[in-house]
Amino acid sequence: MMLSRRGLAAVLLALMLAVLWGTHGQAEPLQLSIGEAYAKSQAGEILLVDIRSRAEWGETGVAVTARPISMHERGFLDRLDEASGGNRHAPIALICATGGRSAFLQAQLLARGFTNVYDVPAGMLGQNSKPGWIASGLPVTRLLP
Repeated sequence: MMLSRRGLAAVLLALMLAVLWGTHGQAEPLQLSIGEAYAKSQAGEILLVDIRSRAEWGETGVAVTARPISMHERGFLDRLDEASGGNRHAPIALICATGGRSAFLQAQLLARGFTNVYDVPAGMLGQNSKPGWIASGLPVTRLLP
C-alpha cells in the first residue's frame, strides 16, 4: 500500500499519539475477543468491519455479522462513515487476518476523531495462542465475485 505524504504524516501522528497515550497511564486501546465481537455484532451493539482485501475475503469468507470494507481501497473512510451513519462515536470493531492491520487502523481512526473503535486482535485466522474467528467455528459467508 503506497501512502501519500499526507497519509504518511497521518500514520506517523497516529503512532505518536498511540505511544503518548500508552506512556501517560491512560486506558489501553479497546479490544474485543472473537466471541465478544460476534455476540455484540449479532445483537446490533457494534458495527463489525472486516478491513482485509477482497482477495482475502474470497479465500476465507467474511464473518457473517461483518461489513466488508477494505482498508486497501480508495474511499475507505467514506464507506465507514456511511456504514456508521456518519456517527464518529458509534461503536465500531475492526477485524483483519491476525490483528496487525486492525490495531494499526484503530490508532489511525482514533487520530481522525473516531472515539469508540475496538480491535479484534485474534482476527479471522488467529494470533499466537488465540484462535481466530474461523478456528473458533463462528459462521462465515462467502461473497459473490
